[in-house]
Amino acid sequence: MVYETTNRTIDDALERVFAGERLDRTDGLALMAQPVEPLAEAGAAVRDHFGDGTVDACSIVNAKAGNCAEDCGFCAQSVHFDTGIDTYDFLGPEKILEAAKRAERDGAQRFGIVVAERGVSKELRPEEWAEVLESIRAVREECDLEVDASLGILTPEEAEILAEEGINHYNHNIETSPRYFPEIVDSHSFEDRVHTLEVAKSAGMDLCAGVILGMGETPTDRVDAAIALQEIGISSLPVNVLNPVAGTPLAEQGVEISTDEIVKTVAVYKLLHPESRVRLTGGREVNLEPDEQHLPLEAGADGLLTGDYLTTEGQSAGDDIEIIERAGLEPNRSVNEFDPEAVKARGRRTTKESLTETATGTATDAAGNADSANAESTDD
Repeated sequence: MVYETTNRTIDDALERVFAGERLDRTDGLALMAQPVEPLAEAGAAVRDHFGDGTVDACSIVNAKAGNCAEDCGFCAQSVHFDTGIDTYDFLGPEKILEAAKRAERDGAQRFGIVVAERGVSKELRPEEWAEVLESIRAVREECDLEVDASLGILTPEEAEILAEEGINHYNHNIETSPRYFPEIVDSHSFEDRVHTLEVAKSAGMDLCAGVILGMGETPTDRVDAAIALQEIGISSLPVNVLNPVAGTPLAEQGVEISTDEIVKTVAVYKLLHPESRVRLTGGREVNLEPDEQHLPLEAGADGLLTGDYLTTEGQSAGDDIEIIERAGLEPNRSVNEFDPEAVKARGRRTTKESLTETATGTATDAAGNADSANAESTDD
């Protein structure tokens, strides 16, 4: 036994994880019923065993905002809801490159290009498709960043082209469990999302796919979502927490989630996905107090989405580095060898910066709609 928490259920699961065994749904449900403190210890132990002691930061740009035809109940960018957000067509390569350079300066290792629509279409919108590809090339050529994308539903041909252009991770969140998904979205199915992920994976891209917590789902739903992600095969699992935006259906429900529930879910996800980055994304600043934001990192999380989200503001990259260090970890610098002290020295932003100055947004939902992290409540 490498590590013990004094909780037999957790210790047995840890031993099996360290031995290379994949935990299943029964294990996940049993773990979710355990106390938060030993679970957090176990999540950290798994991260330390399989990881490198760093927290990987990604940033995104909301490259096309609003007017999405899908009806995801958390999404501020859906045309079905009156949320008052700014809407605009595809920003274009120049503005996307500016956002990427700012993300690079702020220490991000990955940069995601996100659109709010059912899917970027090579056939239906060839000019926009060409701009997407031009943007990818510009960021790859001029920045020390891995380039990711969240462009909604893809055809096999489109996925192959994106893989050839060097997209590292394709983001398409499943949001919640198969059982609970129809309570959140009517305009497409859980299976539609899974199919998109399968298409992206078949083309050779790694997958970034995760959930939104706090939408009224049960702990069992949280486990079932993680098991579905096991079956799909992902390398990055963004954990968003609902930040309800006025005008969306979920904002009217008034659901809440506790700090312990967030921390416990992160720990269980790390046990179920020991070799994937479990990434804290949108909604963490709203649902966790400033002196609590390090707790999910201490429970096994090893990734962050830094900067602004799709339609809501995040916090400064310097603040995020301080949170990482408070958890006893270091920011990842394997792709972008930035200076953490210089990022912290720039301090907290006091006003929202323009789209030409900042990467805004978080990983979209699987239909390419909005930020799962905003949910408005977000990976990559």
